[in-house]
Amino acid sequence: MTMMNNHYGELKASYLFRTIDAKVAAFREAHPGVRLLRLGIGDVTQPLAPAVIDALHAAVADQAAPDTFRGYMPEIGADFLKEAIAGYYGSRGVALDPAEIFVSSGASDDLGDVLDIFARGITVALIEPAYPAYLDANIMAGNRIVHVEATPEDAFAPLPPADLAADVAYICSPNNPTGAVFSREKLAAWVAWARAAGAIIIFDAAYEAFVQDEGIPHSIFEIPGAAECAIEVCSLSKTAGFTGTRCGWTVVPKALFRDQMSVHAMWVRNRTTKTNGISYILQRGAAAVFTPEGRAQTAAAIDVYRENARVLTEALDTCGVWYCGGKNAPYVWLRVPGTSDSWAFFDRLLNEIHVVGTPGVGFGTNGEGYFRLTAFGSPADTAEAASRLRALLGNR
Repeated sequence: MTMMNNHYGELKASYLFRTIDAKVAAFREAHPGVRLLRLGIGDVTQPLAPAVIDALHAAVADQAAPDTFRGYMPEIGADFLKEAIAGYYGSRGVALDPAEIFVSSGASDDLGDVLDIFARGITVALIEPAYPAYLDANIMAGNRIVHVEATPEDAFAPLPPADLAADVAYICSPNNPTGAVFSREKLAAWVAWARAAGAIIIFDAAYEAFVQDEGIPHSIFEIPGAAECAIEVCSLSKTAGFTGTRCGWTVVPKALFRDQMSVHAMWVRNRTTKTNGISYILQRGAAAVFTPEGRAQTAAAIDVYRENARVLTEALDTCGVWYCGGKNAPYVWLRVPGTSDSWAFFDRLLNEIHVVGTPGVGFGTNGEGYFRLTAFGSPADTAEAASRLRALLGNR
């Protein structure tokens, strides 16, 4: 008999966003014609930048001529894109060898795939509330999970507990779902912990482009010593609207060794064995993000989402609702008013004002009593949602 991975049986019955989709579908069937405002899933609404579109078109044209046609690309990414990404880091004072950059189809893929390089049954620390895929990928891998609770008292960006014993720790900053950001001092404390413990930090920087405050690091490699204990995963999904186009990267420093093995060399072997790389067309489009025109145009789209966040937080301020995030991050994490049940609040918003958000408990038990709104909707929908929230919560 074929032996299966029994750890799949330990997963929750339904992934968070599938449950939300099912509830929304049932509502639509029962209330045809009602206009729903979706501020739940973190998908973008602004189109790709003109510089990216031009580059995609040019790359398609390249594929039509024998002299410019490109077939298989390097599994770890084209030099022209890796050099552009390295230049982006360099503009913030982080020196990377382009060979340390691995182009991928997006952060979500690599955040799970990177577990291939670790032994099964390791102990993994998750700062909770956490992006659900961190937990599920590690359950599938048979790893032991240690939950590090984030609370309002630590601004949902905790320091490593003094007794923390783990092989790997996930840190997401700016954070999904809470919108919290880790200061330079807090990240330095995590780097010090990892180096002392011989652990590795997996740093999810998917939302780094939303950081505005000078004191907040965009990359963990801004912290001295991080190259010896960290892997960074980043994405163009939110930076440049690539949620449907799919392109990201992972940085694995050459200085990172464990068990006398080069983690960089392990990841080269993993990617060259398990992937065929990202298409030439998409990589040309991605490279255009890092041109002066591309950076200006993508920054303009991010400004739209920043204004959406301001509109949402202004409405919550008016209603006296506690929240964090919304600045330096596209997520607003609010304390559910009048109840501790975040699914009940989801149902209330859906049924009474037709706004869809995300229940905090879907990000772990430590998220119960909280709720996530995203700033990725259109400006018109966000303004209408803010108005409806004021009407519902203003006289609570």
